[in-house]
Amino acid sequence: MPDSFRGKQLPAEVVELVVRLKKHFDGERGAARSISTRNPAGRTAAAMGLGVATVKRIMSKHACGMLIPKLTKRTGRPPEVQPHLQPVVRGFIRERNLRGERVSVSQVKDHVLATSGVAIPKTTLWRALSRWGFTFGEGRRRDSLKEQDYVISARRAYLRRKRANRKSDGTIIRPEVYLDETFINKNHSQRLTWYSDDDGPWVNKPSGVGRRLIVVHAMTRHGWVEGAELVFEAKKRTGDYHGQMNWSNFSTWFEGQLLPNIPAKSLIILDNAPYHNVLQDGVFPGKGGDKEQLRSWLTRNGYPWGKDMLKSELLKLCMRYAPLPEFRLDLIARKHGHEVVRTPPYHPELQPIEICWAVVKNHMANNCDFTMQGLRSKLPEAFGKVTPSACESIMRDIFKQEDRYWLEDEKLDSAFAFDAEEAIREGWADQDDDGCAEEEV
Repeated sequence: MPDSFRGKQLPAEVVELVVRLKKHFDGERGAARSISTRNPAGRTAAAMGLGVATVKRIMSKHACGMLIPKLTKRTGRPPEVQPHLQPVVRGFIRERNLRGERVSVSQVKDHVLATSGVAIPKTTLWRALSRWGFTFGEGRRRDSLKEQDYVISARRAYLRRKRANRKSDGTIIRPEVYLDETFINKNHSQRLTWYSDDDGPWVNKPSGVGRRLIVVHAMTRHGWVEGAELVFEAKKRTGDYHGQMNWSNFSTWFEGQLLPNIPAKSLIILDNAPYHNVLQDGVFPGKGGDKEQLRSWLTRNGYPWGKDMLKSELLKLCMRYAPLPEFRLDLIARKHGHEVVRTPPYHPELQPIEICWAVVKNHMANNCDFTMQGLRSKLPEAFGKVTPSACESIMRDIFKQEDRYWLEDEKLDSAFAFDAEEAIREGWADQDDDGCAEEEV
């Protein structure tokens, strides 16, 4: 028995396999004293109740690394829903909210399966919805999913800044630069291929994802920003690319490669990755700081405090005197005459560079030779697939999506406000009814 099964309960499929093979071998022993071993595929097919061609096809896939999947240990970490499904989920929930219809997790689950072909367990979807800023609220639309207030506020502030940068004819006032980071693995390739049923698929794809390239770039509506490309190999083979980036190497690229190559007075639009949001020095410790750290901050900035003050009092004092914290990246951009704008959380559909990454990765997958040399050599060709005309088209679609969100948010706000007022009126009516009933008694 393999070591991976020792001391563990066997899966039902493995138990059935053992029973079938044992019964088949018992039958062979009863039928003859000796058994020929010249036809292993035929014996396997007979034991499992399969066709010989099926067994050969399975073995050919196994020979080129496509089968058989390994039984992995449960680490306790729950599965996650892929981020690209966020726009699908958000669009469905908003559409139902606008129509005044109830939205349940089961309905979202069915919609994702029908539109994207992805089956998500309800518990996993619940966790994803909470992580993406949705809540299960109650109002006139009983038990309905809707976005949380902080997500709506962040989106509204972002859209307001973007709309302020547009002229009446739809053109922009200040140049807009979108930046992002992604990764591409050495074995990133298309999963499906044509092959003969008799021979099987002979694409010799290595196991695992292989070594990884981190890619940092920026784009405008005219295409990639020339000179801003940064490509380097990750030191680790596991983990998300955010774990490979830090403030030091990102800020060096930002100030040394990006800023010298973009137009003056640009709006630099990026997401909320941790290394984008490093606070400036001198910010007071916050709730996580101990009493001594709070006292030191007050003393360093010349504010009086008492020795008998509790931590809650010191914290309140710091918050009263402390200026609003700023991000170090914003200060760097402002020093060079630019402004940083952050997309709202959980909104990849508002970042046009995400579509550019999809084009690049699709080309790399179609031309993968499973080598790092091939990965690097084909990357310029993949970047070339993102043409200026394609960027113009992408930006038009992004602007349409921004306008759609702006108008829909106003309609949803009116609808939810009406629900709240109606709920209050119903509550008053219930109180009046109770009061009248008491007087009659």
